[in-house]
Amino acid sequence: MTEQTQQLQTQLWNIANTLRGKMDADDFRDYILGFIFYKYLSRKMNLYADKILEPDGFTYKNIQAHPKSSEYLSAIRDEALDKLGYFLHPDELFSELARRGNAGGKNKFILDDLAKVLTNIEQSTMGSESEDDFGNLFEDLDLTSSKLGKSENQKNELIVKVLSHLEEIDFDLENTESDLLGDAYEYLIGQFASGAGKKAGEFYTPQQVSKVLAQLVTTGKEKLKSVYDPTCGSGSLLLRVAREVKEVGAFYGQEMNPTTYNLCRMNMIMHDVHYKRFDVKNEDTLTHPQHADMRFEAIVANPPFSAKWSASPLFMSDDRFSAYGKLAPKSKADFAFVQHMIYQLEDNGTMACVLPHGVLFRGAAEGHIRKYLIKEKNYLDAVIGLPANIFYGTSILTCILVLKKKREHTKDVLFIDASQQFEKVKTQNILRDEDIEKIISTYRNRTTEDKFSYVAPLSEIAENDYNLNIPRYVDTFEEEEPVDLAAVSKELKALEKEIKETDATIADYCNQLGIDTPF
Repeated sequence: MTEQTQQLQTQLWNIANTLRGKMDADDFRDYILGFIFYKYLSRKMNLYADKILEPDGFTYKNIQAHPKSSEYLSAIRDEALDKLGYFLHPDELFSELARRGNAGGKNKFILDDLAKVLTNIEQSTMGSESEDDFGNLFEDLDLTSSKLGKSENQKNELIVKVLSHLEEIDFDLENTESDLLGDAYEYLIGQFASGAGKKAGEFYTPQQVSKVLAQLVTTGKEKLKSVYDPTCGSGSLLLRVAREVKEVGAFYGQEMNPTTYNLCRMNMIMHDVHYKRFDVKNEDTLTHPQHADMRFEAIVANPPFSAKWSASPLFMSDDRFSAYGKLAPKSKADFAFVQHMIYQLEDNGTMACVLPHGVLFRGAAEGHIRKYLIKEKNYLDAVIGLPANIFYGTSILTCILVLKKKREHTKDVLFIDASQQFEKVKTQNILRDEDIEKIISTYRNRTTEDKFSYVAPLSEIAENDYNLNIPRYVDTFEEEEPVDLAAVSKELKALEKEIKETDATIADYCNQLGIDTPF
């Protein structure tokens, strides 16, 4: 991480912490991230328009003084909608609102203008190709909420402060090689997740786990046609995959929570993923899959652990589940997500997903599905046990399943026990770089290492009745050193002698004091 990146992250987090006052971090997250996004869109718009106007010798901010400003603005609007996906009038730029809100060093009322600008950004895309990607993007930025202040003036004061502080920060968007702001945005999402308790799991997968999943699905590949996350949260997993290869053709995701869905679209745009290259939908993946006709080269996911789902018998006629003969139980949708992802996986693709340990050994319908995946389809490539307590808000034991439709190693399954590979930081366990490297190199080289990994023949898994509990395959038992009975006996005798001497001393003192001994 560069010094500049670290500085920006610290600045943004300090603003968030200073200004939120008594507001829950979870609530303030939506405001601060939303305003950073608004500033990003403004700066992009400004830079883009300035570049168009450069040959004519004036800038976007002074375009309105030009006699043909209407013609220019109309042309810029058309080009911006195609290239950027949205349009912002010079009066609507972030810098302009921040200036108006703080004119003459006094707070001016800008809430109404700001609400109008945010609506205009969304409406500018209506009827264009980017409409779905920008629609309702700012709906969580409720400027009328009493959480911002009791009176309109208090709300306005807080918003002006946020805008003014953000305006002082240089996002360095002129540098097209830098992803400074994208990284800082991701950092803020992570910071808010660490304080969000159980809610964090809804929108964020810790970066180290994301890195493991991303490196697993990109093994042996430099480019990916597509990557998909059926429970994409803030999109961090999808973006992490892009860092592991030279190119990703398109990003696909689905997210049930509307706020998190908005966060994901913002995160994509902030990382300079063009709106034509991502397709994220807001729906329940199991009941209303939005990409059912598509197949993906890489799939990554961290679905909600053991979530409830309807498990309606109607799903038995759904192509995603019907071949298995049984549905995942109503109380635990883990295997329903696995079945969904396998259905969406390309024949040459790889999927890696985080699941609770229970999927490795639970019986009944889950045992049946597990057996079908291994015995009938032979899709399971590796099982990786993760350390406890690496997810925010839960200490549940988790594992990663890696599945492929066309495996290179058709006669065995690799087991890795990485449960002891971590560093404890405050109350959380984290995977260090060396832990990630060890997991990935073991997966890629498919090696057996005492007390860490084991390549199990399919016959052995069948003998274990398709129970995948990792200790059955990777023996991590540490034998205790033999007890030296003679030495223990000697120590006991010495102790006995010491007790007698102490008793004698106490008895002598009691004698001198003329009192009874306590024994």
